[in-house]
Amino acid sequence: MVGSVPLSVHFDVTYRCNERCVHCYLDHEDYGELETTEIKNILIQLAASGTLMLTFSGGEIFLREDFFELLEFAKDLHFDIALKSNALMITAARAARLRALGVRQVQVSVYSADPEIHDAITKVRGSFARSLKAIRFLKSQGLRVKIACPLMKQNLAGLRQLRALADELGISYVIDMTITPKLDGDTSVLALRNSAEDLLGVMQDPTLQGKAVLDDGSESGVGSAVSSGMEGDAYDGIPCSAGHNTCYISPYGDVYPCVQMPVAAGNLRTEKFDEIWRRSPQFERVRAIRDSDLPVCAKCSIRKYCERCPGLAQMEGGDLLGAYERACELAEMKARVAGVANPVSAWHAQNDGKILSPATLSSLVQIASL
Repeated sequence: MVGSVPLSVHFDVTYRCNERCVHCYLDHEDYGELETTEIKNILIQLAASGTLMLTFSGGEIFLREDFFELLEFAKDLHFDIALKSNALMITAARAARLRALGVRQVQVSVYSADPEIHDAITKVRGSFARSLKAIRFLKSQGLRVKIACPLMKQNLAGLRQLRALADELGISYVIDMTITPKLDGDTSVLALRNSAEDLLGVMQDPTLQGKAVLDDGSESGVGSAVSSGMEGDAYDGIPCSAGHNTCYISPYGDVYPCVQMPVAAGNLRTEKFDEIWRRSPQFERVRAIRDSDLPVCAKCSIRKYCERCPGLAQMEGGDLLGAYERACELAEMKARVAGVANPVSAWHAQNDGKILSPATLSSLVQIASL
């Protein structure tokens, strides 16, 4: 597709990590990461293809001894650079260096304002204190910092305390209601998910809805890191931006439409990025999909309340075009909170999936309002 430009690229430079988070979807072994020269070559190709926004992530990015070398190289190519890190390895000197290299934002994983809960999730004692110390280093350098927290059974009760912590630190936060399967297809981590019923209080809390914009222009809010990201009719029925103006690159050079879409389109050790982006059958297939092509979702009466992710549809339901249970449950709950009478997704209407009765939904809404 000639008209598509990879404006934003998520590049995991390693899967290795110094934490072992209970919900993580990655395999932390190193099976032959891209070398420094290979990554530099890829960055040159991305710049030539029109990429503007570059997110370096992992694993833990600072475990790569060449990371600052890569960061300086990316700066010279004029990317708008954001980082995702647990910040355990960020010192005052490294924070100053990140500032000098023009990093726009550092997103730090913080799972609870309670050190015991956070450390239990990361499986690293003292990780909460170390991450907060690093956040203060980053803030002291004038860097924009954002807390990222996926909600799971272990930390749901402390959501407001986490938000208060972000306020105290003067930084933004993003809360993700989605726990995703592992990249190898293992779904055991889904047992950590909160039920749609348990998330009702989050959906009903007016202080958690919408986006709060801070003085530095950053946003806080609650949503899903894998929601469609599409606003209104701007994308003419495209169900997801993946493969249209965004893509994901693994530490081994594999290129995907998105980190949550297990559709490998090619490998940068044997192919050029532009060839993969413009001519791979996988990208062409993803780009051809329109909302009207979704056999179930296209006719759903509560579609506008749904944050359906094509990648999760593939991973959880086995069909890139299909519906899946989690999205339908959350859409029904959101619709009920919005005042829709007896909302039932098209998927539940035609199947024997788990459907909360209108009476149960009404009871839950009333209880959460007390």
